[in-house]
Amino acid sequence: MNNFESLKNKTYAIEKAFLSPYATQSQNTKGRAREEEPCAMRTEFQRDRDRIIYCKAFRRLKNKTQVFFSPEGDHYVTRLTHTFDVAQIARSMARALNLNEDLAEAIALGHDLGHTPFGHSGERILNKLSPTGFKHNVQSVRVVDVLEKDGKGLNLTYEVRDGILNHRKSGNPSTLEGKCVSVADKIAYINHDLDDAIRAGVLTLDSVPKDITAVLGKSSRERINTAISSIYRNSFGKNCVAMEKEVAEASEALRTFMFKNVYFTDFAQREEEKAERMLSQMFEYFLNNEKALPQTYQNLLKDYIKEQVVCDYLSSMTDRYAVYTFTKIFVPQGWSFGDEVR
Repeated sequence: MNNFESLKNKTYAIEKAFLSPYATQSQNTKGRAREEEPCAMRTEFQRDRDRIIYCKAFRRLKNKTQVFFSPEGDHYVTRLTHTFDVAQIARSMARALNLNEDLAEAIALGHDLGHTPFGHSGERILNKLSPTGFKHNVQSVRVVDVLEKDGKGLNLTYEVRDGILNHRKSGNPSTLEGKCVSVADKIAYINHDLDDAIRAGVLTLDSVPKDITAVLGKSSRERINTAISSIYRNSFGKNCVAMEKEVAEASEALRTFMFKNVYFTDFAQREEEKAERMLSQMFEYFLNNEKALPQTYQNLLKDYIKEQVVCDYLSSMTDRYAVYTFTKIFVPQGWSFGDEVR
């Protein structure tokens, strides 16, 4: 056994000795769709985490909207910073419950790879446009299975793919680490979206009902700590990841409050209408001009219907790249003075 293999076996031994009986041990993974030579040093979940971090879809998250379209301020949350928030919260939960932190982190880092430009507005728009529908969690799995590495995909483990697919509130992950990510996603977005809404002047802290802040706290730090502490008290040593009833109800009330006062306001609806016009026109354009698609997406047309491939391309765009592409296609480019014959 070389030194690298001893490092991986050390990780296996630590997991076996210290993880909860309900945790997912790395050496017990159900594996990958395509068999690969194992890494001498890293466990399979650690390899998945690294593959996600270095893929192109992950890099693009830095310029994708979380709530506010293409924000100009330096401190608004993007899809990338949201992803880091989820990963941190999920790891904290996994650590508290003696679950597999590497698996929780890998799922969290990959959970939004398939998200559209313009946040959930973009998702709703593509869902209306595509005859097969569009859900960002399903698209995230398609990204790691098909779209990355020029159609080869990342070939992730079953457990990471399952956690990505089932991270939505309606999902049912097969591992407790996947459940950590599902809960962490909700904790992260309702808290940092509230901070962004206050930063943007859409809300004030006093706007939040007092019965909610009395339970959860007035700051993000307090609210996140309340949630994680509640999950620890309610779930440690059990085959579940869930908050206590009072904290869960307050969290759901905050989520409902955010939908009413931030996500579906008149201003948000007007911005979504603009995004819908842009994405709808580009959808029709690329359906009728498949040669205008990048070559990677043209190559997919032999195996997938055109509508799916166009959605693949549009959903891959960042906010600003979508605006750039729309402008390039539909906005006349005037002659500059340098083009004038004198």
